[in-house]
Amino acid sequence: MLSSLLELVMRQRAAVLLATLVLVGVGSWAALHLPIDAVPDITNPQVQINTAVPALAPEEVEKLVTFPIESEMAGLPDMIELRSLSKFGLSQVTMTFRDGVDIYRTRQLVTERLQGVLDELPPNLSPKLAPVATGLGEIFYYSLDYKEDAPHKPATREAQLMELRLIQEYQVKPLLRSTPGVAEVNTSGGYDKQIVIQPDPQRLAEAGLSLDLLAEIVEQNTLNSGGGYVEIGGEQLIVRATTRVTNTEEIASLPLKFAGAVRPILLSEVATVGIGSDFRTGASTDDGKEALVGATIMLVGENSRLVAKSVRSKLDEIQEKLPVGVVIRPLYDRSELVNRTIHTVEKNLAEGALLVVVVLFALLGNWRAALIVAMVIPLSMLFAMTGMVQWKLSGNLMSLGAIDFGLIIDGAVVMVENIVRHLGEKQHALGRRLTPVERAREVLRSAKEVANPMFF
Repeated sequence: MLSSLLELVMRQRAAVLLATLVLVGVGSWAALHLPIDAVPDITNPQVQINTAVPALAPEEVEKLVTFPIESEMAGLPDMIELRSLSKFGLSQVTMTFRDGVDIYRTRQLVTERLQGVLDELPPNLSPKLAPVATGLGEIFYYSLDYKEDAPHKPATREAQLMELRLIQEYQVKPLLRSTPGVAEVNTSGGYDKQIVIQPDPQRLAEAGLSLDLLAEIVEQNTLNSGGGYVEIGGEQLIVRATTRVTNTEEIASLPLKFAGAVRPILLSEVATVGIGSDFRTGASTDDGKEALVGATIMLVGENSRLVAKSVRSKLDEIQEKLPVGVVIRPLYDRSELVNRTIHTVEKNLAEGALLVVVVLFALLGNWRAALIVAMVIPLSMLFAMTGMVQWKLSGNLMSLGAIDFGLIIDGAVVMVENIVRHLGEKQHALGRRLTPVERAREVLRSAKEVANPMFF
C-alpha cells in the first residue's frame, strides 16, 4: 500500500504541491482562529446545590437539609459521584457527571428533582444551583475603593465599606454580569448595610408586647398593599396603600399599640433604630487593609483569555459611571497569565525549530534535503492546528508546549537521508550527474526500501 502511495506521489507531483498549498491556506486560517488559553480545563462536569441554613447546627443541617437533597438526587443519569458538605450555615451537595454530558440538560434534571424535595425541607429555605462554571472559572479579581481625596467619602472605614458594597451590588455587578462569557460575579468583604432594630426586653414587657408581635408590625409596615381598581367615568383608577417605610425615622415612628390611650406606643419607645450590618462570615484585604473585592466567574466552556479581556473592557466602561472618587483596581487578570504562558511556548517552539533546522543542515550535508525535512515542521503544525480548531481544542501549555520536533521529523530524516545516500552512490557509480528520470526512479526505490520498516 505504501509503495503504491509513493508511486502516486511521484507521478502526481503537481497534485501534491496543490494539496500542500491548500494545507498551508487552511492551516493558516486555523492558526488565526485557534483559541488560546493557559491550561486546558480538565474538571469533570459538576452541578452543585447550595442552601443557606441559618441557626442550625451541622448535625441538624445534615439530617434536615443535606440528606433529603442527596436522597432525591440519587440515580441521576450519567452521574458518577455524589458528595456533600454540612456545616454551620451551609448545606452543599455536589454531583459529578461523565465527560461529554450536556451540562444544561443535566442542570434542568437537577432542578426538576429539586422541586420534589422542597416540601421536606425546613421552612424559609431556598436551595440554589451554583453558577455554570468550573474550578478554573475565577478569571478576574478587582477591588473597589475610594481615592484619598474623594468627595463625599464616609468618615469611617466601616461606613466606606458599606457604601462600596452598595455600589458593587447595585451598579458594578449588574453591569458586569451582562458581559458575554460571564456566569457570575461574587463579592467578598465589606458590610451588608441594613436598618437594625434593637428591642429593649424590659420596655416591651412593660408595654405588654412580644418580639413576635413587634416583628409582625414592622413587616406589615414595610410592604405596599394593593386594593384593586375602581371605575370612574369610564376610567380605571388603581387603588393601593403606600405604607412602605423609607428611612429610619419612619420606622421609629411606627405605632405599635394604643392601649386605651389617645397617643399610641411608638416603636422608638421600646426599641432603638439605626444603621448597622449583617453578621459577617469573612473579609478581604488589599495592600494590607480591609477592602471590598469582586471576583468574575467564567461560564463553562468559554475561553478565559477572551472573557478576561472583555471583563477588563467592561470595567473600564463601568468606571465612567461610578460616583466621583470611587475607583476599580484590577488585582488578577487571567489574560495576563495566558499571554505570558503563550509567549513562553512560542519562544520555546521557535528556538526548538531553529535548533532542529541547524542540526539538519549540519548532519544531512545537503541543503535541499535539509530544507525538505525542515518543511515537515510548519506543515505538521498547520495540520495539527486545523484539527484542534475542528475539535474545539485550545492551544495551551500542554497541547503546544509538549510538541517534540525531533519526533515530528524522525520519519522524514530517515527517508530523506536514505534517498540522498542512494542518489550519491548511483551518481558515483555512473560517474556522471543523473537524469531527471533516473533521479525519480532512484528516489522511488530508496523510499520503498525504508517505508515498510519505518511504519511497521
